[in-house]
Amino acid sequence: MSTDREDPGVYLLPITVDYGGRELTVTPTAVETDRGLVLIDVGPPGAVDGLRTHLRQLGFDLEDVWLVLLTHHDGDHVGGLAELLERIDPIVVTHRKEAPYVRGDRDPIKGDPDAYRATLVDLELTGGARVPTVAGPMEVVETPGHSPGHVSLHFSDHDLLLAGDALVADGEKPLSGPKPEFTPDMEHATESVGRLADLAVEQVVCFHGGHVAAGSERLAEIHEELRG
Repeated sequence: MSTDREDPGVYLLPITVDYGGRELTVTPTAVETDRGLVLIDVGPPGAVDGLRTHLRQLGFDLEDVWLVLLTHHDGDHVGGLAELLERIDPIVVTHRKEAPYVRGDRDPIKGDPDAYRATLVDLELTGGARVPTVAGPMEVVETPGHSPGHVSLHFSDHDLLLAGDALVADGEKPLSGPKPEFTPDMEHATESVGRLADLAVEQVVCFHGGHVAAGSERLAEIHEELRG
């Protein structure tokens, strides 16, 4: 994983925007492939200019994004998608259980249904799907709980996990489980952390908190903490 253009692979794109009347820092991620970039989550409304600035600093541009993969439908992850689609025409994919919320067929489980505009979903994913990337295969791991079809992404070649909101790194501890106040189904969220702990992981990227040098052992500890 790198934020250096000379070491292609996985690029963190931290952005800070006003969201819900407060300043919010989130970490979308770009993954390089032979076709261009896969963007993992977009961020809330107003995030696109920040994404473009980061990508240009890395030698890319928005037009290099050929696929957008949404970990789930929360507004701080997909709120900027409609604006992005006004500028480029990527394939939009998400888990099949998240697609109805992104399309606007159902109101979001959390937050204001008017907080973001519905968009089309081109492809619906399930667990086990793989995308070839410069960093090796990126595998979709089903991690429901925070939302019904939440997914995380695992790069087995680098023991790297993009956790989305299945884990957080913006609290008192360097890495923790999902926040209960934003997680409707903690039982499934706990099971999801256990599923992640079974993977080969040495470093984690959380949407909230960014990169953490922590591995499977810490994930197993979090799983036990959540189980009580």
